[in-house]
Amino acid sequence: MEVKFAEPGVLILASLAGGPKHGYALIKDIEEIAGTTLGPGTLYGALGRLERDGLVEALPAEDRRRPYRITAAGAEVARAYLEHVRAVARVGLRRLGPAHA
Repeated sequence: MEVKFAEPGVLILASLAGGPKHGYALIKDIEEIAGTTLGPGTLYGALGRLERDGLVEALPAEDRRRPYRITAAGAEVARAYLEHVRAVARVGLRRLGPAHA
């Protein structure tokens, strides 16, 4: 059974935490780390929102590819969100216990 909960913005920030990437590299990295595929519309829509909010920034284009990098604010937001999710997951897994594994 496959269930997907992560928001595209969180997946993008987690990917960019490993270094700057252009669109296709983001799609492939997110597939690898999260097992989900973001379509181009979803990816670039989320990148636009993240850029507007100051969480990522576009770098100069390289051979028609525009790489993006996470900003300090983006790293702070990503860390806070992921720590919150980790705390919720810890409680949820403890409550489920081994009987639900």
